[in-house]
Amino acid sequence: MNPEAFNLFGIPIRWYGILISCGMILGILLASYTCKVKNISYDMMMDIILIALPSAIVGARLYYVLFNLDYYGKYPAEIINIRQGGLAIHGGVLFALLAGFLYARKKKIKFLSYADAAAPSIILAQAVGRWGNFFNQEAHGGEVSYEFIKRFPEFIQKGMNINGIYYHPTFLYESLWNLLVSFILIMLIKRVKKDGTIFFTYVGLYSIGRFFIEGLRTDSLMLGPIRVAQLVSITGVVISLLYIYFAYFRKKNIL
Repeated sequence: MNPEAFNLFGIPIRWYGILISCGMILGILLASYTCKVKNISYDMMMDIILIALPSAIVGARLYYVLFNLDYYGKYPAEIINIRQGGLAIHGGVLFALLAGFLYARKKKIKFLSYADAAAPSIILAQAVGRWGNFFNQEAHGGEVSYEFIKRFPEFIQKGMNINGIYYHPTFLYESLWNLLVSFILIMLIKRVKKDGTIFFTYVGLYSIGRFFIEGLRTDSLMLGPIRVAQLVSITGVVISLLYIYFAYFRKKNIL
């Protein structure tokens, strides 16, 4: 599997960056539709995106580095080298949301309305970006037999054959789950009016899928014996359920 797509003036351009960029572009295009459904300003959404995207990249890298301090403490120059991967989606989403929230406060606009419109785009971008892991041959699961992997298309079989051993294509599982969640959110956004519902549904559904898929991976960020992504996923499900409870089942809506 060649992680390099082509060379541009002697600079290797990697599939990882191309696919993440494609995911972002598709997400921006989808946001033009979701903004219309939510009846909010697409121009304002673009302003938020221009602030959130660089924040997301910085956050994704810092999150990854934080849980790999033993390595990056020895090789600090590698902290800024993201060409071969090393971006953690949870850190990216958290930093992007924080940037978006602060900007929304400054502009005095409804943050949850824009978060709802952005949610289907965010998870669509995640679905596309996961294929960058495929070309880098990273973020895969444990060893599997040929009898198992032969059920997948031949190019998946080849990509998941690393040094003669086949591995779970967990990038594919998460990509397909994310596509399904994006479709669900697009359907819901046309029917649900309460601000925040789409965003917190995204948080809950993504977290459920990530929890189970993370259990198959061999490269999880760890906090002692605990997989960090699973811990964050549990937190995400709890937050999502709390939103549903207070927004729909409590007479006094505190959100």
